[in-house]
Amino acid sequence: MANITRYDPFEDLFKEFGKGFWVKPYTFPADTSLEMKIDVKEDDKAYTVKAEIPGVKKEDIQIEIDDERVSLRAEVKKEKDEKKDEKVVYSERSYGMQSRSFTLPAEVDAKDVKAEYKDGVLSLTLPKKANGSATRIAVG
Repeated sequence: MANITRYDPFEDLFKEFGKGFWVKPYTFPADTSLEMKIDVKEDDKAYTVKAEIPGVKKEDIQIEIDDERVSLRAEVKKEKDEKKDEKVVYSERSYGMQSRSFTLPAEVDAKDVKAEYKDGVLSLTLPKKANGSATRIAVG
């Protein structure tokens, strides 16, 4: 009777490297794309928007309001603080432009908008236009 063995090409490959060889598992880094997360709340007179924009200076934030459309943009800049004999091995910090646009159900009074940026959170108070054409309909 003949001895039958199963051939495994990977077994031979790893035997060649000896006992000191190990394979580091490769994983893809978490999604490092820039993403601006927002919360929008509404009351009778205004909308309140909170946007998370960490690592940004308030001078690098742009807010545009066109009737009921709100656009937020912020630029995250890379700091140039590298030492002479230092190299980056791995970095999950993202740099670049963040933007977010959304449409509200009613027009915004752009002249009375209030904006504050503190601890990485942009807070906007967007008052509704007084002469909006919104009407409430009762269901009968």
